[in-house]
Amino acid sequence: MDDDGSKNISLYEFSKACKDFKVGINEENVPLIFDLFDTNHDGTLNIDEFIMAIRGQMNDYRRSLVEQAFNKLDINGNGTLELDDIKDKYNARKHPDVIQGKKTEQQILNDFIETFEIHHAIRTGNARDNRITLEEFLEYYDNVSVSIDTDDYFTLIINNSWNIKGDAYTY
Repeated sequence: MDDDGSKNISLYEFSKACKDFKVGINEENVPLIFDLFDTNHDGTLNIDEFIMAIRGQMNDYRRSLVEQAFNKLDINGNGTLELDDIKDKYNARKHPDVIQGKKTEQQILNDFIETFEIHHAIRTGNARDNRITLEEFLEYYDNVSVSIDTDDYFTLIINNSWNIKGDAYTY
C-alpha cells in the first residue's frame, strides 16, 4: 500500500489500494474519502489519521474519564492546564534527561505540555501557548484511544496516569 516507503499514503496509493482490495468505493468518491481522512490536510494519510477515520473518536465512557482527568488537573478551574496545574502531578525530577543533566525540570514540563498541544496545533494551524485546553486534551486522548481495544485497558491507562480513582500506585 505504501509503495514509496514514506510511511504515509498519497492519494494515488490510497486510490490504488481501494482498487486492489476491492473495497467497493466508486472511483470518483475516492478523493472525497481521502480528503475526509486527511485531517491535517497535508495531502497524505498517516497511520493515526487512517485509524481515527476507521475507528472514530472515543466513546462517551472514555470521554468522561478523560474529562474527569482534565478537571482533576485543572486546579484553579480556569479551563486550561498550565505548568502550575501539572507540575505537582507530573514529577519531572525523575525523568532520565533531568537525571543525566541534559534538560531541566522546566524543559521536561514544557515538553510534556507540548505533547498535548502539538497534534492540535498541526491540525488547526494554531500556535502553541504552553496551555492545554480541554479540546487539546481530548484530542490527544482520541489519538491514544484508537489504539486501545478495550474500555478496561483504557481506564487502567487513565487511572495510572492521573490517579482518577485515587488508588493508582505512586512513586
